[in-house]
Amino acid sequence: MNNVFKALITVVLLAAFAGAAYFSFFKTGQVADTPAGRLLGTPEAVELSGLIALDVEPYFQDARVLKVLSEHGIKVSVKRVGSRDMAGHVGGSEMPDFFFPSGVVAANQIADAAQKAKIASTSTSPFYTPMVIASWAPIARILAANGLASEASPKVWRVDLSKLTQAMLDKKRWKDLKDSASYDVNKSVLVSTTDVRKSNSAAMYLALTSYAINGSDVVSDRATAQKVARRVLELFKRQGYQENYVNGNFDDYATIGIGKTPLAFIYENQMLSYALAKKGVGPDMVLMYPQPTLFNKVVFVATRDRAKKLGELLGAHPELQRLAVEYGFRIADTAQFVRVAQGAGLAVEERITQVIDPPSFDLMGEMIDQIAHDMGQ
Repeated sequence: MNNVFKALITVVLLAAFAGAAYFSFFKTGQVADTPAGRLLGTPEAVELSGLIALDVEPYFQDARVLKVLSEHGIKVSVKRVGSRDMAGHVGGSEMPDFFFPSGVVAANQIADAAQKAKIASTSTSPFYTPMVIASWAPIARILAANGLASEASPKVWRVDLSKLTQAMLDKKRWKDLKDSASYDVNKSVLVSTTDVRKSNSAAMYLALTSYAINGSDVVSDRATAQKVARRVLELFKRQGYQENYVNGNFDDYATIGIGKTPLAFIYENQMLSYALAKKGVGPDMVLMYPQPTLFNKVVFVATRDRAKKLGELLGAHPELQRLAVEYGFRIADTAQFVRVAQGAGLAVEERITQVIDPPSFDLMGEMIDQIAHDMGQ
């Protein structure tokens, strides 16, 4: 009788464990690290290591993001590294499972390094942000009066990239421009950037200005890259001190204001993140969209098979996509992005059609190295 009773208890416990495992794994999507899960052979959560860009660091610190990943059996351990330094970490026993750099140039460097090391890699871009100029309504009106900009919609401006670049190369000063009474200072017309030797956003500025200087053509050969870089060098040197990271440039714009930073080259997602945090923007703060501009894609590069699922989730999971918009990024669902921006009191360009690609990563490297060398002299 005792043996029958024990057998019955065993069956009941096994059924309970199996039921718990079923609910945890099949109903919630979690990988069950429980006695029931282990009893049924359910695998433990996959732990992934990654190197990520500054842009997405807050995203990976968000408890809501980590919760969704946990529900899908993924735990992540990430470290922030400069996007252009990531390729140097490809290969070796300590290579991370994935890289998440800012920009296709850095992503291509990683993929190229992986190919040379005979490592299979896959890439996907789950979200992106256009490069924009953060400015002020009085500045935008001055540029418009001089044929350099136009208002596309209330508080959304478009700036002619070629004309603005030429005005900067011609060393125009604000006080010399037509209708500049609201900003009649003896400062050169310049767009503030970060340090091109350190920062991806400055590299994007280099890509755009090189396009303008090259007769509205993407730089496609080494000789042109060197020639154009020497001209863009002047625009970097005349700025004076430049921050190493893009948040520093934006902070100058947002906290010190128009006196120091009339024009700041930034990622659009920075302005939206600011608007969401502050529940709006200052009355004179405006976004200016270069015509054309660049999309800065945040590219997920998996260098181990076990990381592919994470890349797929980032681009497809509705909650992870929604949270990306909360950090100011654009996703495939543009309408969702626009709703969030409008709710935060930020006017944005809904459809951006004038977009170019940067030069190849080796030519970008050529121009950056040329400028770094000349700035060091």
